[in-house]
Amino acid sequence: MAHLRVHTGERPFTCSDCGKGFTQSSQLMVHQRVHTGVRPFTCSDCGKGFTQSSKLLVHKSVHTGERPFTCLDCGKGFTCSSQLKVHQRVHTGERPFTCSDCGKGFIRSSDLMIHQRVHTGERPFTCSDCGKGFTRSSQLKVHQRVHTGERPFTCSDCGTGFTQSSSLMKHQRVHTGERPFTCSDCGKGFICSSNLKTHQQVHTGERPFTCSDCGKGFIRSSYLIAHHRVHTRERPFTCSDCGERFICSSNLKVHQQVHTGKRPFTCSDCGKGFPCSSQLMVHQRVHTGERPFTCSDCGKGFTYSSDLTVHQRVHTGERPFTCSDCGKGFTCSSQLKVHQRVHTGERPFTCSDCGKGFTRSSILKVHQRFHTGEWPFTCSDCGKGFTWSSDLLVHQSVHNGEWPFICSDYCGKGFTRSCDLLTHQRVHTGERPFTCCECGRGFARSSDLLIHQRVHTGVRPFTCRECGKGFARSSDLLAHQSVHTGERPFTCSDCGKGFHRSSDLHRHQRFHTGEKSFTCSDCGKGFTLLFHLRRHQSVHARERLFTCSVCGKTFTQSSTLQSHQRVHTGERLFTCSDCGKGFTRSSHLLRHQRVHTGERPFICCEFGK
Repeated sequence: MAHLRVHTGERPFTCSDCGKGFTQSSQLMVHQRVHTGVRPFTCSDCGKGFTQSSKLLVHKSVHTGERPFTCLDCGKGFTCSSQLKVHQRVHTGERPFTCSDCGKGFIRSSDLMIHQRVHTGERPFTCSDCGKGFTRSSQLKVHQRVHTGERPFTCSDCGTGFTQSSSLMKHQRVHTGERPFTCSDCGKGFICSSNLKTHQQVHTGERPFTCSDCGKGFIRSSYLIAHHRVHTRERPFTCSDCGERFICSSNLKVHQQVHTGKRPFTCSDCGKGFPCSSQLMVHQRVHTGERPFTCSDCGKGFTYSSDLTVHQRVHTGERPFTCSDCGKGFTCSSQLKVHQRVHTGERPFTCSDCGKGFTRSSILKVHQRFHTGEWPFTCSDCGKGFTWSSDLLVHQSVHNGEWPFICSDYCGKGFTRSCDLLTHQRVHTGERPFTCCECGRGFARSSDLLIHQRVHTGVRPFTCRECGKGFARSSDLLAHQSVHTGERPFTCSDCGKGFHRSSDLHRHQRFHTGEKSFTCSDCGKGFTLLFHLRRHQSVHARERLFTCSVCGKTFTQSSTLQSHQRVHTGERLFTCSDCGKGFTRSSHLLRHQRVHTGERPFICCEFGK
């Protein structure tokens, strides 16, 4: 009679605490021990308690290692015959218990019952520390280890601790390299069957869990739950070291290794360490060149499926994450988070050498290369080094002549990056969205505003080791050092003049071609440099924002004021190596040196003198 209730669904014995129903009174009696905490059957080896004697009997096999029931298909052993029977459904594909809401099949009736809570939203087991709800009591027990820090299962290879024995078993496959579950579409191997099942949705395109706020689909319900926090801005997991908050506990766990410095997973090719095995797996694609996720529009390959999803928004124009301060849209939430620091002024990552703050840790890491002198990315054509691989990629366009982004509306100028084109177009439209709160001057880029503010604060974090002169930008310091070394690697093919920077050469060549791209809207006068146009426009506006504190003379530019102040201080930073004469400007020194060299670079076109 009790068995018939399995088919009829009748469960006449109900738990007064959680409402769960049972087919037999004895099952209810055992279940109530979950709420009362009574565990009358105790293991003599480890002291663990159980609600049923049969569960104690099965548990003892953990200590003895005995698994008398073996699967003929894969050789896996089990402590009881019922576990083997359920396991065999993995191989046969049998899923006799089906969800009436979504049609999903399950190996066990208990799994179906728990799954139905996804649809009903029922989470009867609640954490007393953070209020998070769970569909199973076992999930709650494991979750509570996040708060207590307990990790009873430890890997003998790398010492990493786990809250569950099953997690340890799966983790050990990282060290052994075992991937028993293989995708029939692409041949990719996985450590556990659930990962394979989730992966197969990449090929089918199935995303059954959809966000009601933005319509984004997910292959797992846990991903959807975490994603909802992007909209609610809930971050329940906090780092005890720095206070940074996270959407999910796994992100917190990985982040904490930033403070401990622990990177247990090491790449066998380059020795780089990673805090989790998934990051190592993705990193190895750098060496193998594997990019399994390809854009159907442009053919570009990606190492992550999430990167492909974000990339496809470039083609569709979709920007679902919008800044509430300025209305700017972003293709992913992480970009929005970093952007918001422009408005808040938050720069949590600080350089220990110069004190400069950054919005991202990756930018800090690259910045530190200016102090160490490291340039890991080198151009094979000219030998120039770069701190970023993306900068090298853009630089190579100089040699191959590729300029894919054209200013088609105004001047026809080409750019190697779409962001550079967007910034350039502000020259024509006059848009300057970033304004200095001290003097009201507007800028086309936030980075230009940041550097400009150093004019008011006097901060010059980049100092020349030769003469002690400070600079607001690292690029200015790099160009200045050429004054001491005499190096001018960029030479004009028309007159032979050398330059410290390629941009200076590019501007200089306009004097030979006669190109005047920048025109004054008031008088129509043309200029070869935007800087010259801006300086000229102040003649019309009579705007002189920079005043000398000694004599009261006003200037349209801070640099002109700075040079003028040397008249009062008598400071002459630029000294001739031939006669020792000092000058207030480097351009004056350069002109003076022609007295010694005899160089006369400017020739009269009529008489040839």
